[in-house]
Amino acid sequence: MDPSSALFDGAFWISSGAIVVLLVLSAFFSGSETALTAASRGKLRAQADKGSRGARAALKITEDNERLIGSVLLGNNLVNILAASLATAMFTRIFGQNGVVMATLVMTFLVLIFAEVLPKTYAIINSEKAAAWVAPVIGVVVTVFAPVVGAVRMLVRALLRLFGVQIEADSQMLAVREEIAGALQLGHSEGVVEKEDRDRILGALDLSDRAVEEIMLHRSDIEMIDANDDPEAILKQCLQSAHTRLPVFRDEAENIVGIVHAKDLSRAMYEQIGGSGGDASALKRFRITDVAVPPYFVPETTPLDDQMREFLRLRSHFGLVVDEYGSLQGLITLEDILEEIVGEIADEFDTDAEGLQVRTDDGQFLVDGAMTIRDLNRANDWSLPDEEANTVAGLVIHEAQMIPTVGQVFSFHNFRFEVMEREGNRVTRLKIRPL
Repeated sequence: MDPSSALFDGAFWISSGAIVVLLVLSAFFSGSETALTAASRGKLRAQADKGSRGARAALKITEDNERLIGSVLLGNNLVNILAASLATAMFTRIFGQNGVVMATLVMTFLVLIFAEVLPKTYAIINSEKAAAWVAPVIGVVVTVFAPVVGAVRMLVRALLRLFGVQIEADSQMLAVREEIAGALQLGHSEGVVEKEDRDRILGALDLSDRAVEEIMLHRSDIEMIDANDDPEAILKQCLQSAHTRLPVFRDEAENIVGIVHAKDLSRAMYEQIGGSGGDASALKRFRITDVAVPPYFVPETTPLDDQMREFLRLRSHFGLVVDEYGSLQGLITLEDILEEIVGEIADEFDTDAEGLQVRTDDGQFLVDGAMTIRDLNRANDWSLPDEEANTVAGLVIHEAQMIPTVGQVFSFHNFRFEVMEREGNRVTRLKIRPL
């Protein structure tokens, strides 16, 4: 009998055919993993709405990424190990002890090219199409391997707990919000997403993480009407004011008794004097409290997205911010919240809108102390921390651990800060330069 025919008998061809089938399965699992993790859920949702069953199945199985990846990896490792074992046995039979080395080299080449690089490259290029195609089959695999994957998941979590890593039972491996933010940052760095578009979307995403106290107008800057003033003085103040709504207080600024709208005030005063031909002396009997509406108070810790919904529900644009003791802290409007999304909204009365930051000829920045750190970062693509302070002046005071004097210079967070102006205990003007 010919020795070569004994080596290449039926067992050899059966083993070879089995290895080919296992490599195809390995390629399927590798490509499926890449396609299902790289596919955009938004695009899959659009395809599912058009009637694609594959896209609908892909959306369903990607809801639990941990179970999906565990099932795919389990299947992939099973077929790879089985293929390597068959190849080792077959090459050992042909080449003897050198068959192990030959099997390692040949299987590494075949797995790398045909079971990893080739299917994953295709899956990345056609992720949504491939995900919709493989989803029904992978759904069956996930169901079959569910008990094993569940046991593996419990073992992995137990091992992680030994190293102090805690994972909630219902936690997801990918957070949608962080995924969107990361995609926007990457798109901006590559020039695909404009800075303004990135800032708007990130601003909307950040509303739930930011509180009213971070963007409110501080009480020291609130323009108010004294209810005890003469009607003529009140009318003059309203006409000269750049604001249409003004808080009304009695005796002390903390005692807010109402909010008056300039249009309501003008209409009420016009009626009080009896029209265009009336008696102006009748204004002496006018009481501002008859026109003012009850004030709306807002806790300073309210998240911005909750407050925006509350403004829309109440059809109100104006709220007074109070702390846990009920003391007045500031003022917030619907426009303030919208500015966190779309940027500064300036009109003909916002005379100081452009004066918060001015760039000098030497490349430094003259910044108003009351400018928020977030606005400064957005305007210049900086990353100054805003955990300990809301305004630029507050950041300098926090880092310096003192109220600085004019002319003092500080360097922290890779920036140079020079105090230019100060009013009382307030730092009103700074010069900033990146180091």
